[in-house]
Amino acid sequence: MSGSPERIENRFAALAAEGRAALVTFVMGGDPDMETGAAILEGLSAAGADVIELGMPFTDPMADGPAIQVAGQRALASGATLKKLLAQVAVFRQTDADTPVILMGYYNPIHHMGVDAFIAAALDAGVDGLIIVDLPPEEDGELCLPALVAGLRFIRLATPTTDDARLPAVLANTSGFVYYVSITGITGAARGKTGAVGEAVARIKRHSALPVVVGFGIKTPEQAAEIAKVADGAVVGSALVSAVAEGLDEQGNAAPGCAARVLDLVAALAQGVRGAQKG
Repeated sequence: MSGSPERIENRFAALAAEGRAALVTFVMGGDPDMETGAAILEGLSAAGADVIELGMPFTDPMADGPAIQVAGQRALASGATLKKLLAQVAVFRQTDADTPVILMGYYNPIHHMGVDAFIAAALDAGVDGLIIVDLPPEEDGELCLPALVAGLRFIRLATPTTDDARLPAVLANTSGFVYYVSITGITGAARGKTGAVGEAVARIKRHSALPVVVGFGIKTPEQAAEIAKVADGAVVGSALVSAVAEGLDEQGNAAPGCAARVLDLVAALAQGVRGAQKG
């Protein structure tokens, strides 16, 4: 099954009709090994994930905190590659035609594969969008524009330091949704205050009709519920990769129940998001 340009839009439209925000989950592809990573990926939707971000492991993840850095190292050590992750997405698509899957990471592995080959393979596997954290708008010709032409959504990050002068450039070729990073710093750091986040979401919405999801620092169902009241989605990543780490044995391998531990946390987070009334 190929990627669908409308899958992201359809999901956010359906959630808006329900009057609730999305639970957006980030997991590192192939972490802690390809088999367990596949089990986690294949269980996310049933556990309550509305949108899935799948990390592409990379040796130098400069924007990520320790938890996600180590997750990427585990994945690479287990033999994870971009091609193998795309194959897992293709398997996922055999049983889930509706949940958006977004690849998140850095440009290097894509550049190594070749932009045209990557875009074709991603669409063929059933990928819907990309979040590439180290490609600014000034480099849109590198990947963003070819991806958009082919039908992949290109999701951009906005931060507390993205002022009104910079925001139009950030949003110019953004599609699918806007990812608001609620803090300055690396993933897994302290979360932003809900009031300030709500103001930031409102400011972005004055510049764009796209849904705005908020991430960085959300770890509990209660925190996810707070964000779900003021945004179109709450992103949880570091807490999930930390749950993977907690499910490893003394040798660093996946212990029985590792995938279930992650999916149980997703279910609790989903319950929090679903119980939040949009403000």
